[in-house]
Amino acid sequence: MKKRVLCILVILLVASPLVLFAGGAQEESGMIKVGIVNLPPEESGYRQANVEAMNSVFSKENGYDAKQTNTGDNTEQIAAAKGYIRDGVDYLLISAANASGWDDTLKSAKDAGIKVILFDRLIDTDKANFQAALVSDMAYEGDMATQWVLSLGLDKINLILIRGQMGSAAEIGRSAAVLKAAGAGKLKIVADGTGGDSWSLEEARKVVEAAIAAGKDFNVIYAQNDGMAQGAVQALEAAGISHGKSGKVKVIGFDFNRFALRNVQAGYWDADMQCNPRQAAEISKWIKSGSLPSGIQYQKELLLTTDTITDELIDQWGINADPGKGVITR
Repeated sequence: MKKRVLCILVILLVASPLVLFAGGAQEESGMIKVGIVNLPPEESGYRQANVEAMNSVFSKENGYDAKQTNTGDNTEQIAAAKGYIRDGVDYLLISAANASGWDDTLKSAKDAGIKVILFDRLIDTDKANFQAALVSDMAYEGDMATQWVLSLGLDKINLILIRGQMGSAAEIGRSAAVLKAAGAGKLKIVADGTGGDSWSLEEARKVVEAAIAAGKDFNVIYAQNDGMAQGAVQALEAAGISHGKSGKVKVIGFDFNRFALRNVQAGYWDADMQCNPRQAAEISKWIKSGSLPSGIQYQKELLLTTDTITDELIDQWGINADPGKGVITR
């Protein structure tokens, strides 16, 4: 009997320090555990820059144990978020494919003591369901772009609207002002299409091709990202329709890819609306400071035209590779 008691005591004394040591090693590591739910980099140049920034900032070198899931499927995104909640992350960062359907997942994260930070775009949920959001004001972007269209001084505005992923915060915000202007009779939407869930250049080109084939008369293309604006202009080129500063059709894109800004500078396009993808560094500052803001924080963004664009602004605010001044990306 004494031998058995002695054996149990030895096991407890040996095992306990091991458990304590394992916990201590995790605490001493100082790694902050982060789960990132994002869209795929293939979606757009904007998203490529955004994904790269998240990977660069939330790295082991910067003190993070982070994983990033990239999918444009809302159901897959929610499943990934639930997985990160089960993993016990400290922070859950979300850029949602669709603005709806997140309530239960966000409440689960809150109940687990996980801080939820939205980035890039908002979710349609009660503000109590997330700690903070650092986002582009998509409605403001839409307002700015629509005001630019209305300021062109055209006798009549016949506009082709090319939306992004339907139901996304970006699509809703960028569509709202132009739809309101159409409802007020300030412009006419002669074709209303989408680049689909992937904001596809090819799908955008098909929207414009269909409008041309149907004999639609239009003088503005309002494309909700730069890739779709590129596809739209390809359709114009193929049909021999002039565009840009001295052309019939005025073209505006969104996102501030440097190739798009160079197109604006060259007068090949007319304007581009910024959507800043660099939220990662600011969010990291919040986390490292130990003092997270509450509620929605909006990024300041610009609209540049052929008259206001400069090399300095392209260098400062553009994203992704710069083809160089005077180089047109068709």
